[in-house]
Amino acid sequence: MTVAVVLFTSDLRLHDHPPLHAALKAADEVVPLFVRDPGIHAAGFDAPNRQAFLADCLGDLDASLRRRGGRLVVRTGPVVREVCAVAAACEAAEVHMAAGVTAYAHGREERLRKELGDSGVALRVHGAVVTALEPGAVTPSGSGHFAVFTPYFRRWSQETLREPLSPPRTVHVPDRVHGEPLPDRAKVTGTSPALPSGGESAGRDRFSRWSRSGLSRYEDRHDDLAGDATSRLSPYLHFGALSPVELVHRARKHGGPGAEAFVRQLCWRDFHHQVLAARPAASKADYRTRDDQWRDEEDAAEDIAAWRDGRTGYPIVDAAMRQLRHEGWMHNRSRLLVASFLTKTLYVDWRIGARHFLDLLVDGDIVNNQLNWQWVAGTGTDTRPHRVLNPLVQGKRFDPAGAYVRRWVPELASVDGGKVREPWRLPAAERKELDYPDPLIDLADGLARFSHARGRD
Repeated sequence: MTVAVVLFTSDLRLHDHPPLHAALKAADEVVPLFVRDPGIHAAGFDAPNRQAFLADCLGDLDASLRRRGGRLVVRTGPVVREVCAVAAACEAAEVHMAAGVTAYAHGREERLRKELGDSGVALRVHGAVVTALEPGAVTPSGSGHFAVFTPYFRRWSQETLREPLSPPRTVHVPDRVHGEPLPDRAKVTGTSPALPSGGESAGRDRFSRWSRSGLSRYEDRHDDLAGDATSRLSPYLHFGALSPVELVHRARKHGGPGAEAFVRQLCWRDFHHQVLAARPAASKADYRTRDDQWRDEEDAAEDIAAWRDGRTGYPIVDAAMRQLRHEGWMHNRSRLLVASFLTKTLYVDWRIGARHFLDLLVDGDIVNNQLNWQWVAGTGTDTRPHRVLNPLVQGKRFDPAGAYVRRWVPELASVDGGKVREPWRLPAAERKELDYPDPLIDLADGLARFSHARGRD
């Protein structure tokens, strides 16, 4: 009996899974393997919200495999050591896995290729598993990657994506390979109160329900903060519980402006993956340095604390930060707004904000989190690096009735109409009763500081 191993990483699903599909074609038996790598913990990336969501994903994946006669093998330890041990135990000829783009993923792949190769085991790495189009599949002339989204989107849209793969009917796992108990979400402490359920089943159900009505309205409503009309699929895409290839195909089949706008957002994920694949250092260093002398954590400690706690005195900013803490998720428009406020009004290093997001976001990942922060901070791929999002203007445009603010900032629930955007303009007696802070900083002062630092006086 021939055996292959499938190493699951950020691709925790059975639908449209090229590594599993290839392994099942190549071998009589397959070992679906997930390694709980202590390197993730050492790097500080196993935040409670993602631990809990991961536990759901692994449980759902195991249940789906068992319905097909298989099971998920979970091991804990250095990933190369555990993969090699499993391959040796089942005498596997091949190990299949999805390609990654981070420096950590590249290093893992190189170590696996060497150690497995020394044992006579082939490593098969598959592209277009966690992205719709493989990074590097399209490149501009004279450069290794696209640095601007719009031309990338034009080229990306012209490419023909592979057809989604059906889930396997049966998976035979050799009896001699043993794992450990699955992680339990209930044992994870410190999670957000409204954290969603993880797993492929939950993700597919969410997309099916949302696409029936939300997809067609997506173009017009995706920036509506109070309407909460986005798909909320980012956690499932982050863990690979949903296939971006399949989502693009299904959206295009649906058709219409809403579907086109949704596909554009999926393309943003691919764009960031191809940027980081070409420039791995951008996860920590400025993609395009502006020689900023950012305020650090010591210098801006009080401002950073107020921003994290949702006590800046700017209601739309505070609402967003409180949503993040409560749900482990934040509306995309809000992410742009609070990042702009931190980096361009308070002039705080973007890495501090990115780290806080990674501490709480269930969809937090190195690729999209870091590069989105850089885009807002003006050190990334934005062609207008001095762009500043004014929270008053943004609130008026995307939360005109103030419903989003009232939902997340209960101190302001009694404030009528547009006054909720500028509570400091209320009479002194009313302001005192609100128990809500005055603005942390004058917007004009913040912009002046930023402009001076960027040499735009």
